[in-house]
Amino acid sequence: MRIGILTAGGDCPGINAAIRGVAKTAIVNYQMQVYGISSGFQGLLENSYFRMDEFHLSGLLTLGGTILGTSREKPFKKTKDNKQTIDKPELIRKNYKKLQLDCLVCIGGNGTMNTAYLLSKEGLNIIGIPKTIDNDIWGTDLSFGFDSALTIATEAIDRLHTTANSHKRTMVIEVMGHHAGWLALYSGIAGGGDVILIPEIGYNMDVITKYLKKRDNNLKPYTIIVVAEGIDCPKNISASSYIAQELHKQSGHEIRETKLGYIQRGGAPSPMDRILATRFGAHATSLIAEQKFGRMVNLKDNNISSLSLKEVAGRLNKVPLDFKLIINAKQMGTCFGTD
Repeated sequence: MRIGILTAGGDCPGINAAIRGVAKTAIVNYQMQVYGISSGFQGLLENSYFRMDEFHLSGLLTLGGTILGTSREKPFKKTKDNKQTIDKPELIRKNYKKLQLDCLVCIGGNGTMNTAYLLSKEGLNIIGIPKTIDNDIWGTDLSFGFDSALTIATEAIDRLHTTANSHKRTMVIEVMGHHAGWLALYSGIAGGGDVILIPEIGYNMDVITKYLKKRDNNLKPYTIIVVAEGIDCPKNISASSYIAQELHKQSGHEIRETKLGYIQRGGAPSPMDRILATRFGAHATSLIAEQKFGRMVNLKDNNISSLSLKEVAGRLNKVPLDFKLIINAKQMGTCFGTD
């Protein structure tokens, strides 16, 4: 069999480990031919690829980023005037056939899984592998990239504690997450955040201000506020800047903000992400060998399985309002911006 592998969307730790898991299993165990597609779906449009052998996989397990490159190309996205100079899905289909692929492995986040599903409807054999630091892909308990980002964010919060305590300040730290608050929730709790704001839970500035005053009355010298980038706030300002400005107005506290930004996505993957990416990659190849296409590998109750891409497309994995960790944190006095 001949299979192609591409990585699309934003980079994150563990992608190369997943590439290795797919390709090494395919080459060593199934004697398949493996082709690396350059720059995501853009590579399929431009027919840019190379044959992957075992020597290409050496050192990939611990390497951050993606050796295949990535892009934000979305071949099914319509232009504003609804006109395309070329039929991108058709061109991808032609190049897929030209390369004589039996399957295409798409490693990516929500957008990539949506495109993967649409390509499967076009008749291509597709397997999806979920990667994201946001952990917002529907159908899997965990995506690789999340644990690495959690480690980075938690370490940053740990470091802010010493500065906040030394200067008796309120510190606001913004982490990634788009429409899902998993990273803010987990890093906030792991890093001992006093206030955690996530998109799933609406917040009230008066409640947060009262919480700060209560801490003042209890002689707490400083406060750590962890904010997800996707919380409700004016579009012309970042989440952390908005919270910092509003709290300064209402409380008079000296407030400093920190945005972690892309540092959360960089560097080598954590051991757990290396393992999860490897498990995902190996299972993806076994699905190909069994000709079970149109599916995304997933993690459920620590077991690797798969589900239909149709179930995944267009859905988000958000933090449930009754999530036990939120309840536990509230019981310990953490403020989520609500009464």
